[in-house]
Amino acid sequence: MNIKKNITSIFIIPTLKFPKDVLKNNGFINGYIGDNRKDEQYKNVVYILFKPTDLDKFREFLDDEYERTKNIIEDYDYEGGFVVVVYQLNEKFNKDYELIKQGKYSKTSKLFQNEFPKSVKVMKLGLSKDEISLQVRVFKKSVDLVEFWEDKLGITFEDDYEVWDGWNEENEILNIDKIKENV
Repeated sequence: MNIKKNITSIFIIPTLKFPKDVLKNNGFINGYIGDNRKDEQYKNVVYILFKPTDLDKFREFLDDEYERTKNIIEDYDYEGGFVVVVYQLNEKFNKDYELIKQGKYSKTSKLFQNEFPKSVKVMKLGLSKDEISLQVRVFKKSVDLVEFWEDKLGITFEDDYEVWDGWNEENEILNIDKIKENV
C-alpha cells in the first residue's frame, strides 16, 4: 500500500506517544482529523486508519492501547479489513494544532516541538545512521530544506516562508472509498 503520509500523520499523530514501530507493525495507513462517512464528527481528535494483516496481533495492540491511554474514544471497522481508532488529542497543544493547519510549523511552541524525536535512525546502503528528524528540520527551517525549495521553485526564501506544504483539508479527511481505490 503506497499512500503518501499526510500532515496529520507527520505533525499530529506523534504527540500521541505511540511506542516505537507499533503503528507500522499493525498496518497503519494514515491519520485524519475527520471521516467523511460519519455524520457526527468529534472535535480535537485524530482518526487513525489501519489495515491489519494479523487480526489477533491487532486485537492485542488495541487491548494494549485501551490500557496504555484513556484517549481512545472509539474504534470501528470498514469493509475490506480496515479499522479506524479515534483518539482524543491533548488539549494543551490546541494552539499548535491550529498553527499546523495554517502551515505555520516554525511558529509552534517549544513544548509542542519537544514532543517529536530530535533524530531518527535511517538505513542507507545497509548501514544505520542517525539523522535529524523531518519534523525538527521543518520546525527549524533547516538549510537543506530551504535549499531544496529554492532550487525546486527557483526563488530566494524569505524569513516568513515555511519549508513544508500547507494544509489541504481534502488530504486530512478520511475518505475510505478513495483509500480502497489506492489499495
